[in-house]
Amino acid sequence: MATHRFSAAALIHAPPQNLYAIIADYHQGHPQILPKPPFVSLAVEQGGTGTGTVIRVHMRVLGQLQTFRAVVTEPEPGRILMETNDNGYVTTFTVEPRADGQHAYATIATEITGRAGVLGALERWFVTWLLRPVYVKELRQLAAVAATRAG
Repeated sequence: MATHRFSAAALIHAPPQNLYAIIADYHQGHPQILPKPPFVSLAVEQGGTGTGTVIRVHMRVLGQLQTFRAVVTEPEPGRILMETNDNGYVTTFTVEPRADGQHAYATIATEITGRAGVLGALERWFVTWLLRPVYVKELRQLAAVAATRAG
């Protein structure tokens, strides 16, 4: 098995606690930052804020509807939130203060464990190619939602 990690990051002009609150709120905040497409829907099956939340996500990928379930944990509450889904992907949202807490550096990173060899390398390249631009859009939407809530 081979492990692969890819990410996108942005400096967002909002306090880190505001960004983290949006990310950790799976009823209102998090659905607002998901780019449509490829995301179709996000349903909360359990909890709804931070650790213990269980979500079901529908995405349209290359014309096909994909569904996965994820469990949310907070290895460092207020700073790191992690979604571990049933297809072997672990997505981490990290929010780091900047400018004396007036801004934040937000990172969305995914680690996948998959096949080794040529097929695994192609799979890793394809998933990175497909999802990194989605993360860039998600960070832009996070910034937009934070700006809306600030004003």
